Amino acid sequence: MKRLLIAGLWAACIALPAQAALNAGSVAPDFQTRASLAGKDFPFSLKEALKKGPVVVYFYPAAYTRGCNIQAHTFAESIDRFTAAGASVVGVSLDSIGRLNKFSADPDYCAGKLIVAADAGGQIAKSYELKVSGALPGIKDSKGEEIDHGFAERTTFVVTPDGKIAATIGGVTPTANVEKALEVVQKLKADSRPAP
Repeated sequence: MKRLLIAGLWAACIALPAQAALNAGSVAPDFQTRASLAGKDFPFSLKEALKKGPVVVYFYPAAYTRGCNIQAHTFAESIDRFTAAGASVVGVSLDSIGRLNKFSADPDYCAGKLIVAADAGGQIAKSYELKVSGALPGIKDSKGEEIDHGFAERTTFVVTPDGKIAATIGGVTPTANVEKALEVVQKLKADSRPAP
């Protein structure tokens, strides 16, 4: 039974489909929480981040799980391209800030380039109308540590500076999720250029 639960979690971390997530055109709920970059935590505010340009807010099930490791690594490798498009990226999970400090600094995943934020009770995920499941006893991460928190479904929102959702991305692989988010922010930048 335990093996089935573990297999189910790994499958969930590869691609959880969006259930009833907020759609493009909806107002993105503002949130403030603790976030981490390169192992150091700080207060994060979506409203403040939007003053600098679009923000890619991506929800993922848990740090140090297969699909989430792939997604974090892919975002970290692509962060310069997001920055070039004028966008910032923040990952949100139900992990504690302590776990996220480790994950954000890990050279194999966030590599000190990617901001990850704590949503310990899942309230941020729920405000975006994402499905949040409870903790699964005995489930361990890729480091062999027990995961003691619930999981939000893997869904990415691209939020424009006016606080609107430009795109909702779910039901795809972690790598495709990053690629689609990049396409959206690059199109936003192209569309914002003045006509010749």
